[in-house]
Amino acid sequence: MIQQLAGFAPAPVAARMENHGNHMLKVAMQTGNDLLARVGSMVAYEGFVQYEPNPPAVRQIAKDWMTGEGAPLMKCSGDGLLYLSDYGANVVVINLNGDAISVNATNLLAFDAHLTWGIERVKGLAKFAGQGLWNTKISGQGWVALTSRGKPIVVDCGGGEDETYVDPDALVAWSPNLKVKGKRSFKAQSLIGRGSGEAFQMAFSGQGIVVVQPSEDSTDRLRVRG
Repeated sequence: MIQQLAGFAPAPVAARMENHGNHMLKVAMQTGNDLLARVGSMVAYEGFVQYEPNPPAVRQIAKDWMTGEGAPLMKCSGDGLLYLSDYGANVVVINLNGDAISVNATNLLAFDAHLTWGIERVKGLAKFAGQGLWNTKISGQGWVALTSRGKPIVVDCGGGEDETYVDPDALVAWSPNLKVKGKRSFKAQSLIGRGSGEAFQMAFSGQGIVVVQPSEDSTDRLRVRG
């Protein structure tokens, strides 16, 4: 039986963040290189790892979370291997390498604590969503782990005049330099926008990518209302 289980052992560490299968994140922890992770996401760890829920740096930024978009975070520090997951969701690992990404807070699993981050309101959606849709923008040199309800698709907007339309409940992340606006299609109201409950989409244009999950999970995110 032990030999049969050996195939599930983690591979040797090759990077700061790696996938272990599709649904688990492995983080190589080092003293001085702290991690911010979703509260309750730890499933196992090796070595010496400490946890601090809602640390001061998070509380300072969380003052902007008046909409409830922010997800509770904990600071992880120490040496060893840390394993994180989010109820079996797919995990997507990104090395920003100086880039930036906008993420729905419900899809944010973990990121390097030294990265620059904050809560921003998506412009161009006020008439559809009252105060607008809020997201977490992360930038710098470091690692980010996202979750997706199923295998995601990454759409390259191409930088042309054509727009990419996404149901807001299926949206995971996008390049922050993209232009965003809302669109409502009254004629097809019963056919599209299943996750939002109405024919409302977010339209992206410009140079960048959009990450979309196959499951429109509206239970944890801000609902867009007319």
